[in-house]
Amino acid sequence: MENHYSPFQQPELNDVSMQIDRMTRIESVISERAILVVVTLSSDKRHDSLRLEVLPPGDLLEHQQSGNSSALEHRMTDADVDAEFEELKGLAEAANAIVVGQLLQRRYQPDKATYLGTGKVDELKQMIETLDADLVIFDNDLNPGQTRNLEKSLKTKVIDRTELILDIFSTRAQTHEARLAVELAQLEYSLPRLKQMWTHLERQRGTGTQRGAGEKQLEVDRRLAQKRIAELKVLLADIHGRKQRQVAGRRGSRSACLVGYTNAGKSTVLNALTGSDVFAKDLLFATLDTRTRRWHLPGWGPVLLSDTVGFIRNLPHHLIASFRATLEEAMQADVLIHVADASHPEVMEQISSAYHVLEEIGIEQKDTVLVLNKIDAFEHAPERLQRLLSYYPQAIAISAKSGKGLGQLALAVSDALSREFVNLEVNMPVANGRLAAYLADEGEVLSRSYEDNRAVFHCRVPRHVLGQLKKESDVTFVERN
Repeated sequence: MENHYSPFQQPELNDVSMQIDRMTRIESVISERAILVVVTLSSDKRHDSLRLEVLPPGDLLEHQQSGNSSALEHRMTDADVDAEFEELKGLAEAANAIVVGQLLQRRYQPDKATYLGTGKVDELKQMIETLDADLVIFDNDLNPGQTRNLEKSLKTKVIDRTELILDIFSTRAQTHEARLAVELAQLEYSLPRLKQMWTHLERQRGTGTQRGAGEKQLEVDRRLAQKRIAELKVLLADIHGRKQRQVAGRRGSRSACLVGYTNAGKSTVLNALTGSDVFAKDLLFATLDTRTRRWHLPGWGPVLLSDTVGFIRNLPHHLIASFRATLEEAMQADVLIHVADASHPEVMEQISSAYHVLEEIGIEQKDTVLVLNKIDAFEHAPERLQRLLSYYPQAIAISAKSGKGLGQLALAVSDALSREFVNLEVNMPVANGRLAAYLADEGEVLSRSYEDNRAVFHCRVPRHVLGQLKKESDVTFVERN
C-alpha cells in the first residue's frame, strides 16, 4: 500500500466508548501552521446591494422595485475574495491555528477528485514545503473522497470549513447541552467519512464471504455512529422539551433575544444594557451557550434579555439543527434584536446571512429591531454610516462600547413590544377566576375594580389573547391607550 499521510490512522479499538470518542474527535488545529485555500466558482454570485460602494440608495431602490435583481449580480470581486480570506483567517485564529499563507483559484466548477485543478494542487504542494505548513484549510466544503485524495497528494492534513467550525465549537462548548449538540454535529459530519479512519486496513480485504479487517471495522463504526446519533437526538429532544417548558414558564415576563452574525458584539450589547459581565471578546464564536439577564426597560419594567450563538455564512445545516435547543430563547422571544457590525465591509451580506438562518429555524417573521453596532469606528467617516443608514432607515445605530444610542435602542424595543401587546379593559363575571388567572399569566394586570358581580380588569396582554376573549361568554372588552 502507498505510504501516505492520514490523520485517521488508528489501531483497532474494541471499547465502544473509545470508538465513539475517536469518531467524534475532530482533529485539533491548535498551533498548526495553516495555508488557507479559497476556490471561487463561476456560479458564485454576489449582489451589488451587499457592497456599500456600488450603487447609491436611490438606484438600488429603483432596481429592487423594478424586480431587476439580475442587473445587480456580478462575479466575485477582489474585495469579495479578500473578505472571504479574512473571515476564514478569523476562524483559523479562533481555533488557535497559525496562518502562514493563502491560495486562490477561480474555476467554472470544482474538480471531482481534488476540488482544485491539478496545477493548483502542485502549487499548493510547493507552498507547503516552502512555508513548512502542516495543515490546509479550505473555505469550501469538501466531500470525503476529495479530502482523502488531497491528503494523499499533499501528504498533509486537509480540513474544510465545516470541520474547522466544528473544531471551534468543540473547544468552546461549556454546558452539557452544548457538548451534546457538538457531539451530534461531529458524528453527522464524520459518518460519511468513516472510511478515511481505516485507510491503513484498506488492502486487507476478505475473499468470498469473508470480510477484511478494514471492512469489518467500518461496518461496526457505522452501526455505532448511527446508534449514538439516535441516542443524542433523543437526549437533545428531551432538552429541547425542557427548554420549551422553561421558557413557557416565563410567560408572564416579556423577553427579547439578541441574534446576528458572529462577532457582531451581541455579548457586549447584553453587558451594556443589563450591567452584567458575561464573557465578551473580539473573537468568532466566543459565545455558544445562551445567557439570559434582566433588563430594566422603560415603560415595561424587567424584561428578560438573552444572548445566543452567533451565525455565520454557510453555517452547516446539521449544526443549526443540533443547536435548536440553544436557539429556543430566540424562537420564543417576543422581540428579536438583530445586531450587526456596522464597521465590517461585508455588513450587508452578514445581515442577509443571519436572516437566512432565522428563516431556517422559522422565526424570520418575528418583530425584529435591526441594530448597527460599533458606530464608533465611523468617527472620522460619518458619511459611511449615513450611507449605511440610508439602506436601513429603521435601524438603530449604537456603540455598545461607549453606550451611544442605547437609549434609542431601548425605545425601539419598547415600541416593538407595544406592537405585540395591547392595553385592554376587560369586563367579566367575578366568578370567572379561570379568565382572571389567564390574563395574569399571559400579560400584566395593571388594575382591577369590582362592582356587584362584575369585575373590570385593566391589563396589557399579547394580541393573541384577543382571540380567546372573543370565545368567552358574558365577557366584553375594549382597547385603551
